[in-house]
Amino acid sequence: MTPWVMRLIIANVAVYFVEMTMPRLIDPLVFVPALVLMRPWSIVTYMFVHSPTSIMHILFNMIGLYFFGPRVEMRLGGTRFAQLYFVSGVAGALLSFLLAFNAAIVGASAAVFGVMLAFAWYWPHEKIFIWGILPVPARMLVLITTGLSLFSGFTGSASGVADFAHLGGYAGAFLFLKWMERSSGAAKFKRAVQAAPREADRLISNWKKVDPKTAHEVNRDELNRILDKISAQGLESLTPQERTFLMHFVPPDDRKPM
Repeated sequence: MTPWVMRLIIANVAVYFVEMTMPRLIDPLVFVPALVLMRPWSIVTYMFVHSPTSIMHILFNMIGLYFFGPRVEMRLGGTRFAQLYFVSGVAGALLSFLLAFNAAIVGASAAVFGVMLAFAWYWPHEKIFIWGILPVPARMLVLITTGLSLFSGFTGSASGVADFAHLGGYAGAFLFLKWMERSSGAAKFKRAVQAAPREADRLISNWKKVDPKTAHEVNRDELNRILDKISAQGLESLTPQERTFLMHFVPPDDRKPM
């Protein structure tokens, strides 16, 4: 059990206990899209409220959080995991606002679905045993539940399941993980490396303005050789090392962005 998974399970169980003992305190926490301007906090609080008619609602959500959450939290770290959880839950509320305007939404399902998508994102081939019997790869489980939620949501769910909240949880988690991927140090380094050849090409295109006399005598012969090579065979004939060498002799004014 990781720290944030434990906190979230405790919070959900505590709210459920309050719901069972003092139900009047819970109603303002339920997310009703049509009342969102009157209850803006419910975009977040609805994630901690579960159906009072069946303990299975909270039980299945907490089981999902317990099984998928710790590994995802260890992979992302506590702060990112908490962000993923709440972004997924809020995204579930927003999609419900767009596609199920009059439905009252409760439960941690959207947030847990977001955690499940993150699990499948990092471990797509990990076997998940449905009902402890049927092995399904994590990626396939996400695809199956997405298809079922789409079908049920647009045909009218008879069981009262918040299908659009589930889909919103998936969408929110997907966007959050893509944002994490693009903002990571490794991604920034990769983009810089990919951009470097284009910048080099722009700089050395001004090779005719290079004056060998400005080069130190140690480098002058090599610079003249490269310039002669360009004149005879063109810029495309230069090796990466020759391009890098030539870049250092482009006049400063020509290094300014166009």
